[in-house]
Amino acid sequence: MNKVSLLLLVLVLLLGAQAPLYGADISAVADSSFVRQRHRRPVFQFDQRFSLLNGKVVGINGLKGGIEFNGRLRAGLGVYLLSGGVPTDAPLPPDLPPNTRDELRFRYLVGYGEYVLIGNPRWEVSTPVQIGVGSFYSRYRLPDGKVRRSAKDQIYILEPSIASHYRVFQWLGLGAGAGYRQMLFINDKLEDELSGVIFYGRVKLFLGDLYKITRGRQKLFSQDGLRAKDWQK
Repeated sequence: MNKVSLLLLVLVLLLGAQAPLYGADISAVADSSFVRQRHRRPVFQFDQRFSLLNGKVVGINGLKGGIEFNGRLRAGLGVYLLSGGVPTDAPLPPDLPPNTRDELRFRYLVGYGEYVLIGNPRWEVSTPVQIGVGSFYSRYRLPDGKVRRSAKDQIYILEPSIASHYRVFQWLGLGAGAGYRQMLFINDKLEDELSGVIFYGRVKLFLGDLYKITRGRQKLFSQDGLRAKDWQK
């Protein structure tokens, strides 16, 4: 469980680095830590990421929603589903014929917290952390084309990462991030096969600002509020 200990240490260090900022006077924070929103608001995200699992790049699709506090802290819930199978070297059950293809599949629910380390209306860098529970099973494709599934087993997930985005317009941005997904409390072989690096690049739509545009409150390609002179006052 050395990986688990390392991840927990990283998590503690991240939270420790963030703690002093909770009590900071927002008006006195430097421009690189500017907080754009000073109230609570709902946030939703279609969250697709990729992971290198057992030598294969697989996609993981998710949807999460929560509340943002003062433009700094976001917290909520999410659900994720593996888009394809993960190859495995685990031995086949003795009752299955040779040449049976075996892959692992999983899905899970998470609670997440995300803290904005540095940022302004144009860009930000944050540290999302997800802790979750889910299930996985083996899917067997027999030589005759038939498919069998094993019974489901429970898994637990710890996923620290770092993320960033850059707003091209108020309603449109480009984002990227990377981290590590660690499966917990399953046998060591499966733990290694289902744990791995995560990474993503995405186009982000900011629905709240897009709604304002549709209501005629902003121009579609306006840079209002994004230029340094607008928020360095």
